Amino acid sequence: MFNYVPEMFRAETAETEEEGDKWYDDHTAGRRPPELLPRDEVARAINTEVKAGRGSPHGGVFLDIASRRTPEYIRRRLPSMYHQFMELAGVDITRESMEIGPTCHYIMGGVQVIADSAATAVPGLFAAGEAAGGLHGANRLGGNSLSDLVVFGRRAGMGAAEYIEAGDVATSFNMEEAEAAVKGALDPLNREEGENPYTIQHDLQEMMQALVGIIRTGPELEEAKDKLDEFTERVKNISVKGARAYNPGWNLATDLPSMLTVSRSTALAASLRKESRGGHTREDYPNPDPEFAKFNFALSSDGGNWDSPISAAQSPLLPLPDELKALLEEAH
Repeated sequence: MFNYVPEMFRAETAETEEEGDKWYDDHTAGRRPPELLPRDEVARAINTEVKAGRGSPHGGVFLDIASRRTPEYIRRRLPSMYHQFMELAGVDITRESMEIGPTCHYIMGGVQVIADSAATAVPGLFAAGEAAGGLHGANRLGGNSLSDLVVFGRRAGMGAAEYIEAGDVATSFNMEEAEAAVKGALDPLNREEGENPYTIQHDLQEMMQALVGIIRTGPELEEAKDKLDEFTERVKNISVKGARAYNPGWNLATDLPSMLTVSRSTALAASLRKESRGGHTREDYPNPDPEFAKFNFALSSDGGNWDSPISAAQSPLLPLPDELKALLEEAH
């Protein structure tokens, strides 16, 4: 990891293993070791090592905590990780290294909301938490989830209450739309021949990991967009065996359209963002572009259905208040 320290983190990162080891026992005795850089930096480093042929046997890298902490400390501070590796992989992380690799964690986007009320563009629909976009910027910081939920969950509740108190409630119901939604959900159960939803999900995951993963390029993103059009047609031909009750295959069949919506939105936005910023890395545009710091891409359906074309528009970011600028400069 000493080969992957970005210039912006160099002053606060240890230069040797000896210095980094001191930090583990006394945070004032040395600077942080580079393996504790932000998750996007570590993920890119792992990806680079694996692509260069220096990865572990299963295409990852080895993470060693056994040589840095006592078995008692590891079992006390990382109980779930200890038990998961022991039970699922037969690996005792208090004695040996664990084989790891980057995976999906957060997408920094989500449903666009009005910050003060958490209202969406759909009248009467409010969103908060991981579903809402815009809070985390280009790279979600660890530990932000709870504060996000507390602050914006409260705003969403208050916004919804004020919406109802103002009398802005639904006064009509489109039965045709409801019946069409029910028919679409039941179609996989009524279809005699078709694709298995688990096969489609597996293929979708593999394709997105390969073409819209950690390190992105323009040609691969364009290829992904073409393949996602093919997945759209495959999802329309899903067949599920069994009845409605306790049928996980049917649950997956009803989830796949949403998975495709997120995948198509991610691939489109990534192809338009011709820069690298936070968790988004373009190999063909390796540096951040100040112009892209001024807006988000707001994506919308051109037809209102899950298989409708998706378009993107620039949504300007609000300027940072002077008091927050002062706080950030002081912290920096």
